[in-house]
Amino acid sequence: MKLPETSGEQLRIGVAVTVPQPYSATLQAARGRIGDPAGPSIPPHITLLGPTAVELGDLVAVEQHLHEVASRHRPFVLRLRGTGTFRPVSPVVFVQVVEGIAGCEALERDIRTGPLEQALRFNYHPHVTVAHEVPDAALDLAFVELSLFDATFVVHAFHSYEYCEDEVWRPVRDFPLTGGSALAASRLPVVRTVPGAGAPGSS
Repeated sequence: MKLPETSGEQLRIGVAVTVPQPYSATLQAARGRIGDPAGPSIPPHITLLGPTAVELGDLVAVEQHLHEVASRHRPFVLRLRGTGTFRPVSPVVFVQVVEGIAGCEALERDIRTGPLEQALRFNYHPHVTVAHEVPDAALDLAFVELSLFDATFVVHAFHSYEYCEDEVWRPVRDFPLTGGSALAASRLPVVRTVPGAGAPGSS
């Protein structure tokens, strides 16, 4: 992962949709088995804003911006299924987002405005990384091992993260999606998480 340089009192932050349990544990355990050293330090997530350096004094404005973004968007269903890769451009294997792409794209565009306005190096592609910068054999293993992964959940919020001194990304604050009417939110399907659901090979 390429981290931005910091100076003075700058912090490194990110914004993401956090994958809930039990799916998060399944993905993190798989990343550990694959041998990705970043597995324990990065919770499974769908990035909305990559690592960004911000001034400590700007955090209040950044958080206010994120609250305003969240207030303009309503919860949506997200489904993860199967694997993909950015090879040969980048040594990354990921679990694909197959439903909820539009919701992620809308959040990403809105977040990347105001105090967080920045250009993208690549076109935005929502996904959950499960192997990054590891040997080709490990990338191949990740691609196969998680090829049958299938998980569906409702995104009710996104989270801000901070890169800490121990080189671990930790969630700092959640930003509930409160846009839209209560009636629209009530029409979301009930998605129940079952222990063991979403594990490779499950139906």
